[in-house]
Amino acid sequence: MNNNYSTDVVLSQPPLADILNAPGVWVEAPNIRRGGESGVLKVELDGLTFYRKQQVGHVYRSLVHPFGYPTVAREAKALRAAASLGVATPTLLHAHVHKHDGVWHAVMVTAALDGYTSLEDFYAQRLDQSLGQRRHHEILEAYGRVLANLNLGRWQHGCLYLKHVFVDFSQPVVKVALLDLEKARKRFTAKQASRHDLRQVKRRSGWSGEDWEAFCRGYRCSFGADVGQPL
Repeated sequence: MNNNYSTDVVLSQPPLADILNAPGVWVEAPNIRRGGESGVLKVELDGLTFYRKQQVGHVYRSLVHPFGYPTVAREAKALRAAASLGVATPTLLHAHVHKHDGVWHAVMVTAALDGYTSLEDFYAQRLDQSLGQRRHHEILEAYGRVLANLNLGRWQHGCLYLKHVFVDFSQPVVKVALLDLEKARKRFTAKQASRHDLRQVKRRSGWSGEDWEAFCRGYRCSFGADVGQPL
């Protein structure tokens, strides 16, 4: 089996090599998980911002890869799948994995989501109150539609904290993007993906009943199922 995996999106500038070699600033310091180390650097070049995930021995196991394979490869696959489903995510620019002395090494580069704010920061800054309930519910409906589109493709996000849901509400039509698809996986049915993710959303959102219903309206609009309660 070929131990190397690589995918790239051509950049006009700066050169990919510059992004890969720039020192950057840790936004997620290297931590030990899954038997290895993983961290994320923020790299700023030519007025643009990129995020570079670096991993050593950080793997997942499956029937296809019983001895482990870098989570970067799985996340890159999920990002490409989300894009094909019309689900906004950070643009994947580069992903590469290889084995060195029996240990997996991996790197992934994504472009920053300019103009977006995470729902976690949105609530911390009390922007929902300054925008009003109607606009807040428009945001939640947009989130519901986006997640439903992902689930309809039989993809389960699997890590839906508020910090992983980003919103651009500067335009009349709210835009929502999903981050951190490291734990995403494709399920046998859309309903399986839906059931898992909706339970996470309900458990981790802390919304009122009206807020949850606004999210469900958006979800039903795309998914077409009765999601008054998690499936």
